[in-house]
Amino acid sequence: MGVLRNTDLIVLAAALPAFILLGAPMIAWVVAGGAWIAGRIGMELASRKRRRALAAANRNAALGVTAMAVMGRVWLLALAILLVGLLAEREAGLAAALLALALVTAHLGASFLTHLFDPEAEGSLR
Repeated sequence: MGVLRNTDLIVLAAALPAFILLGAPMIAWVVAGGAWIAGRIGMELASRKRRRALAAANRNAALGVTAMAVMGRVWLLALAILLVGLLAEREAGLAAALLALALVTAHLGASFLTHLFDPEAEGSLR
């Protein structure tokens, strides 16, 4: 299940040669990829805090941490796409948005498959 958990990083690495071959703006890959990795780190830190809150039987705190981390990740990625499009060029914003779409799709698909095949895994909804 380790490969499934890191599918988004595999997609990010595979997008680099695609960006180079297509002549897409590299700033889009750097900024969108950086925002994605920063969001992933934030989610991991939030997951640790959520586990501590659940161990202390504080379900409200665990829910709050999870909600803030997910919303923060969405806003971080959206802001990165917006800034690339406004400060660099529109094509860079489009490339960043398409990369973000691929990363989100890979992440959600991998999460679904992980929970489907291993419902007792960490982070499962059961």
